[in-house]
Amino acid sequence: MFNPRDFKSRELRVRDTVTVALGGSRSLPEVLEATRAPLLEFVQADSMALCLMRVAPSLDFRWHVPGHPIPILKEYAGLVDHDFLRAPILAQPEVPTCDTQLLSRGEYERTLVYQRSVELELPLEHIMAVLVPIRPGVVGAFAFYRHTRSAFSSQSITALSSLTRHLANSVGNCQDYQDLTARTQLLQELFQRKDSAFLILEPPTREVFRSPHATALLERWFTPSDVHASGLPRVLKERLDALARMDLDSRLGRTLWVINHPEGYRTCRFVELPASDGPRQWALLLTEFPHSIPLPLHMQRELTPRELDIARGVLRNWSNGQIADELKISGQTVKTHVRNLFGKLGVDGRADFLYQAALLNRPV
Repeated sequence: MFNPRDFKSRELRVRDTVTVALGGSRSLPEVLEATRAPLLEFVQADSMALCLMRVAPSLDFRWHVPGHPIPILKEYAGLVDHDFLRAPILAQPEVPTCDTQLLSRGEYERTLVYQRSVELELPLEHIMAVLVPIRPGVVGAFAFYRHTRSAFSSQSITALSSLTRHLANSVGNCQDYQDLTARTQLLQELFQRKDSAFLILEPPTREVFRSPHATALLERWFTPSDVHASGLPRVLKERLDALARMDLDSRLGRTLWVINHPEGYRTCRFVELPASDGPRQWALLLTEFPHSIPLPLHMQRELTPRELDIARGVLRNWSNGQIADELKISGQTVKTHVRNLFGKLGVDGRADFLYQAALLNRPV
């Protein structure tokens, strides 16, 4: 916890510089580089690094080193089991820990971490580290090094402790921004396809946005007489109006519209978008799929041989009667198999099964 009385006026000014730099960018390398000089001055260290670690389902890590490289960190994968600070900081997040708190000088010099750093001609004479939570399963470990034999003081520990929440917030914001950018790029790629489009609507009639191919797709699907004065096809507007009036339970199984056209399946999935205030908006995701839809491999693994036969009939858009005639079994047997396979695959019905199978077969 930050207490201004723990610091001199000069130290407080440097700390202010650090906190401003931590919020100055959404690029993690830029943040670390801007923060490096004042942060090293504030905690009295010679160099620093950040290790982003994914701790579940298995350990994975990536080092970010502002300024001059630290050679031993390039070999960290082979030394991770000898990192004597990793377990203590994982056990106590946001609590800075130093080598002197854990080992005597003799014990420290016998560690593989120290010995290898000397061999690489940038000795880590002293180490201080702190772990900051980023999100579930992801943490960041800030490590500070001294390359001369001068141990970190209690004041250095206090200085670092006063910044842990700022460090966690800054790294978390950078990671969130990176994830958002990646998702945006992926969505742009998906919806640049000519067989996909989306609309953002605010019921009952206000259109907020439409993707590049939405107009062409709707014009191909519907005639002018099918279109409501709002510009939305009547069948889609009626479905949206009905969904907007329903509670969540009533919407189950009704958020997907599918029509079988000679050119292929035409689908519209209705998704209510989250909003903290104001009118709720809806996304209408439009997609075309060919008639010939193979059953995805992971779905095949869930089904018995007879259920596979039934599923392939459903994917051909056959009725239960047509499937029964083809397989020479009763319609009731087909109905039972259909209900069972939908339950195994976690789909709401025929429309959802067709949609999910087609979606999983599309390359990104």
